[in-house]
Amino acid sequence: RNMSSAGPEGRKKMRECDGLIDSLVYYIQGAIADHEPNDKATENCVCILHNLSYQLETELPESYAQSIYMQRRNISSNDKTPGCFGTRSRKVKEKQQDTPLPEEKSNPRGVESLWHSTLIRIYLSLIAKSTRNYTQEASLGALQNLTAGTGPMPFAVARTVVQKANGLPGIRTMLHVSHPTVKKTAVSLLRNLSRNTSLQSDIAREVLPDLVSILPESVPESDIVCETAASICYTLFNLTQSSSHNARLLLNAGGLPKIITISMNDSNMFSKASRAASVLLYSLWSHTDLHSAYKK
Repeated sequence: RNMSSAGPEGRKKMRECDGLIDSLVYYIQGAIADHEPNDKATENCVCILHNLSYQLETELPESYAQSIYMQRRNISSNDKTPGCFGTRSRKVKEKQQDTPLPEEKSNPRGVESLWHSTLIRIYLSLIAKSTRNYTQEASLGALQNLTAGTGPMPFAVARTVVQKANGLPGIRTMLHVSHPTVKKTAVSLLRNLSRNTSLQSDIAREVLPDLVSILPESVPESDIVCETAASICYTLFNLTQSSSHNARLLLNAGGLPKIITISMNDSNMFSKASRAASVLLYSLWSHTDLHSAYKK
């Protein structure tokens, strides 16, 4: 577990170690089957896999990178410098999201297991069944790592989490645990998932009111709470930017007064959340059909 957090070279060596990843997955599967999701060894195994999934998209061996990203390169080469808000960039992004991974192997080995749906379901199972905070955080963190980035792999994993494995109810539960880093990691995962336009309506329906409910009503007292608040605002921005319906959901959940309060605080510690809330407010105002509702 310590070695797996030793940096890119350490991760590379451990991913290449024959049988290591397979053994870790095998052990966790056994623990879940035996209804023992809370033992220390399971926690260690998940934390190792969490670390090995870090920067996976950029650190993949060339053989995997070629097969997975060839289609993506063909798409993005048409538009070398997509603008932040340009229509071209949105088209490129949507095409990337539609680019499937090569057909999944029924018996993955080694590094292939790290993004396979079997392991994604294992993480979701541990999120639902384990009461150990480190195990919950590592499972959420592994999914957060796998859904980071803009290639086809993160979007394929996101689709598996949301649509194929019905993972949102378990993630939603993690938003309400008392452990601040578990909550923060759950929000960060949702922020990654919410970038996928094809999943936004599902995510908004399942968790938007919960995200609003955990927004602080006043200035938070810790860095973790501040970072979590900023991440919630950016997630809500993703969900409402192109959807007047989702913006109304946010309004009906009582989100507007909280967001205004956060945006108006200019203390140094809280500037990240204040900036995120301001960006969200600016985006919400773009829904002109809701102006009268906002004013009320």
